[in-house]
Amino acid sequence: MFSDDPRADDRINDECGVFGVYAPGEDVARLSYFGLFALQHRGQESAGIAVTDGSHIHVHKEMGLVTQVFSEDILHSLKGFAAVGHTRYSTTGSSVLRNAQPIMCCLANGEYVAVAHNGNLINTDALRTELMGRGVVFESTNDSEVIAHLISENMDLGIVEAVRTAVIRLEGAFSLVIMSHDTVIGVRDAYGVRPLCLGKLGQSHWVLASETCAINTVGAVFVRDVTPGEMIVINADGWSSVKAVEMQRHALCMFETIYFARPDSEMFGQSLHAARRRMGAALYGEHPVEADLVIGVPDSGTPAALGFAEASGIPFGEGMVKNRYIQRTFIQPNQRMREMGVRMKLTPMREALEGKRVVMVDDSIVRGTTTGKIVRLLLDAGAKEVHVRISSPPVAHPCFYGIDMATRDQLIASHATVEKIREHIGATSLGYLSTDGLSKAMALSNENFCLACFTGTYPIEIPDAVRAGKDAFEPTPRR
Repeated sequence: MFSDDPRADDRINDECGVFGVYAPGEDVARLSYFGLFALQHRGQESAGIAVTDGSHIHVHKEMGLVTQVFSEDILHSLKGFAAVGHTRYSTTGSSVLRNAQPIMCCLANGEYVAVAHNGNLINTDALRTELMGRGVVFESTNDSEVIAHLISENMDLGIVEAVRTAVIRLEGAFSLVIMSHDTVIGVRDAYGVRPLCLGKLGQSHWVLASETCAINTVGAVFVRDVTPGEMIVINADGWSSVKAVEMQRHALCMFETIYFARPDSEMFGQSLHAARRRMGAALYGEHPVEADLVIGVPDSGTPAALGFAEASGIPFGEGMVKNRYIQRTFIQPNQRMREMGVRMKLTPMREALEGKRVVMVDDSIVRGTTTGKIVRLLLDAGAKEVHVRISSPPVAHPCFYGIDMATRDQLIASHATVEKIREHIGATSLGYLSTDGLSKAMALSNENFCLACFTGTYPIEIPDAVRAGKDAFEPTPRR
């Protein structure tokens, strides 16, 4: 059964962005602000920065975009030599202030540890139950606070060993940036599902970030990716590498390369913009079509559309204008206004489309709701044919590693053939890129990636309890 719920967005929602900097003598709060601004695409619900001056950790976090959360006065008040920051899209725990990050945890000696987390744990329930049995009181409902408490319990061992001891207990996907009063630590899970990289700022300062675009934004130079299971420790002595857990394999989320990460970021040593163009070229090779115009659904579909156009020889053009001031469709109180949601975001260009056979390239179809509305916009604007090409395989399985996409029954590809999806969205034809096409575009074996949302094969086994959803730890609403 196809979803026609107007509230059901047809996009895969971003996860979170993490940032850390160790730079005595620099304005670390401002550096973190710019780093988070570069990572804003990874989450738009809340943002926060914690700063240490060696004696105290000061934190500011609020709901909203980075530019809404931090004013000049707030940034000026956050003084120190190291900082960690976070911009959030909720995956475990609802979108409320108590779940904003960095999570702060007080230690027995009165010190604090700050934790910023991208990803999703799959053993949160067991760990929360264990910690509550030892008297821990949780202030939030997200899995990141579990990590903070596990670290704080072992701080008598020192921050490095405390983090390592905690990470051994964690199951699932995580990239963490952690700060004590004098140390910044970055760590990835044993499969490297979520990205994290190291950069050098000047001669002796260091940066950690979810993506290289944030490293570039603050004027740092990319050094390398943090490897799965590795812990990067940064303090007054510089940085060092510590094995937190045994690396299992590379299993980077393939959607990082297709859609999530900014196109000016690099992963596996290659430009994602170039990789996405190659995806578009591979897409034409697998699903050629005769047409007059290739357009991308802005902005994520544009690189693949360029590649499709280059490979096919069909001209590339701009067919829609995106309103860049709308973060997500606002659900209006009546049906007519709800139906205007897509039109508020995208305006078709009739003069470019009228009478044309159009190839519309996008990165994914999730529920099928928005894609169908865009196809209708193009046809209403005079397009003679609309051939939809998707630069990923069909998304048929939910993600439990930190992407909020949908439950399986909401995923149109989980219960419909490609032909049925084509009929539902009203396209003239429909073609998806294969998993082999992805491997070809990335010039890497698919063994380096997590393809679970396409294949249903999860690199980290998923317990049944995890399927309860991201609000599993929310209190029961009062009636």
